[in-house]
Amino acid sequence: MGDRLQGDCEECFGLCCVALPFAASVDFAVDKNAGQPCQNLQADFRCGIHSRLRKEGFRGCTVYDCFGAGQKVSNITFKGRDWREAPESASLMLEVFPIMRQLHELLYYLTEAVALQPARPIHDALRLALEDINRLTLLTPGSIIELDIAARRAEINALLLKTSELVRADAKLQLKVPSKRQKSYGRGADLMGANLRKADLRGANLRGAYLIAADLRDADLRAADLIGADFRDADLRGANLIGSIFLTQSQLNAAKGDFGTKLPQALTRPSHWIT
Repeated sequence: MGDRLQGDCEECFGLCCVALPFAASVDFAVDKNAGQPCQNLQADFRCGIHSRLRKEGFRGCTVYDCFGAGQKVSNITFKGRDWREAPESASLMLEVFPIMRQLHELLYYLTEAVALQPARPIHDALRLALEDINRLTLLTPGSIIELDIAARRAEINALLLKTSELVRADAKLQLKVPSKRQKSYGRGADLMGANLRKADLRGANLRGAYLIAADLRDADLRAADLIGADFRDADLRGANLIGSIFLTQSQLNAAKGDFGTKLPQALTRPSHWIT
């Protein structure tokens, strides 16, 4: 996906640690309001407990990824001037960041879509959309906060839906998936805690599916559309995710897995899977 579409904390002014709110829960040890710096944020914008976030009750921090929006806002949109150095622009910077994060998320999906060969019939449209969203990320702060981000997401979603249809249809032919399987799942399916061990989910449409704490051990998820699927505490040990589409590092970080989990080449095995 390219380094620019993954968060690089070393090149960011700790924007997610300031801009985003969180509530005391299984994911966060304390409450924090939007715009309030996290208690663990140091003067150099690094996290004081980064190496032990999960142990300290900040699991949510280890799951989150800004898709590279943090370093874009820090170094390009605001030209390297941080919110401490220029407090007069702090509120604007924190307002721009979540919008930029959405734009970079769209860049992530479009970049993947353009590389998928079965989507060739719409590659031109995908490239134009990619160029347009990239252009928007380079606008001034004032212009960024005026964007109708919901409308942009809707436009891109239509292209991603078509991409998914093309890829999954091709994969079902290549993988010889039976036209009528015992079970099929659709967009937004409620599969919380479901027993899907060894399930044949090749080419499945799992967009936005609730897979929280689902048992997906040894499941076959090749060519499945996983955009927006909630994998919190899902058990992916031994699962095959090679060729799945629109899977993000954040989704993997939220799940459980092991060395037997087969991952797309662009993604990294989370460190907590190993320990």
